[in-house]
Amino acid sequence: MSSAATRTSQSPTEAPSPTETLAPTGAAAAAATQSAGETSVTGTAPAVPPRPGELRAAIDYADYRLVPARRPWRWVGTVVVALGVAAVVWSLATNPRWEWGVVAQWFTAKSVVNGLVETLKLTAISGALGFILGFLLALMRLSASPLLVSVSWTFSWIFRSTPLLVQMLLWYNLGYLYEKISLGIPFTDIRFFEAQTTTLISQFAAAVLGLTLNQAAYSAEIIRGGILSVDQGQLEAAAALGIPAWRRSTRIVLPQAMRAILPTAFNEIIGLVKGTSIVYVLAYSELFYTVQVIYNRTQQVLPLLLVATLWYVVITSVLSVFQYYIERHYSKGAVRTLPLTPLQKARKFFTTHAPVNTDTATTTGRK
Repeated sequence: MSSAATRTSQSPTEAPSPTETLAPTGAAAAAATQSAGETSVTGTAPAVPPRPGELRAAIDYADYRLVPARRPWRWVGTVVVALGVAAVVWSLATNPRWEWGVVAQWFTAKSVVNGLVETLKLTAISGALGFILGFLLALMRLSASPLLVSVSWTFSWIFRSTPLLVQMLLWYNLGYLYEKISLGIPFTDIRFFEAQTTTLISQFAAAVLGLTLNQAAYSAEIIRGGILSVDQGQLEAAAALGIPAWRRSTRIVLPQAMRAILPTAFNEIIGLVKGTSIVYVLAYSELFYTVQVIYNRTQQVLPLLLVATLWYVVITSVLSVFQYYIERHYSKGAVRTLPLTPLQKARKFFTTHAPVNTDTATTTGRK
């Protein structure tokens, strides 16, 4: 008798063994009967494929050993870079011409710290005023008034086309062109305020004026590009809902535009920090000019340049930390999960690379 016939002749109360398949029914039974006829001739039972869900054998993975993925080229690259870094550190530590003792002596000197304060003051004032003026210029460029658009475009064109050093010298020597600066009604003799140009345009004023106007020309284009990056359909949808124009700008456009504005804006601020070193041509006592005065007197050029370099690195590093957390704040709604902070990344790294106890993992898996 065929295999299918033998299995169907079992008593109803007897359950098939786990290794046996259930008897086919319906159309599958007819196919099985035809196969049974062929079996009687050949003497071998054909393999009947089980239907989905009929075999559910449980597999125990407790005895499997975890094998990490092999990445040999990653290790090769890591070793090469580590050797390069070690060579640089060894050179910095063993070469006596770096004069690290002199660097440590002047790093926190009172004159250097005073120059650092002046650098931070120039950066803060020029950066704030530059971005405020740049925001107004960006709005002018996006307006429907041809005059406002033309003025904004011309401003950006002029100040982006001339070197910052030339602008500094021009503003400092403004007294040669105009002896007096007055405020009153144009084209009349009525004056509300009048003063000598050389009195108003001091070294500090010329530095702030040059840095601010130069920064405004670049920040205007940055802000305009960020605003244009927002989909126009969102503004149309907000207008259809009856949301006022100022709320559309502050609650819909700007939060999304900030994601495109922030990276480039922080690059400009970091560039502004280093750009304050150009003020040395005005003999203004910022960080770089102060360092120049010191090494001209002591002839310790390289150690004093390292002092200025290290302070610039400290400032830009602090700004980079602020940039990371501000960008993380404005990334809400754009990503499913916020990027990890450095502390969270460190915790994740040590948790992932923690040693695994094989015996404990095997016992836990079996339980």
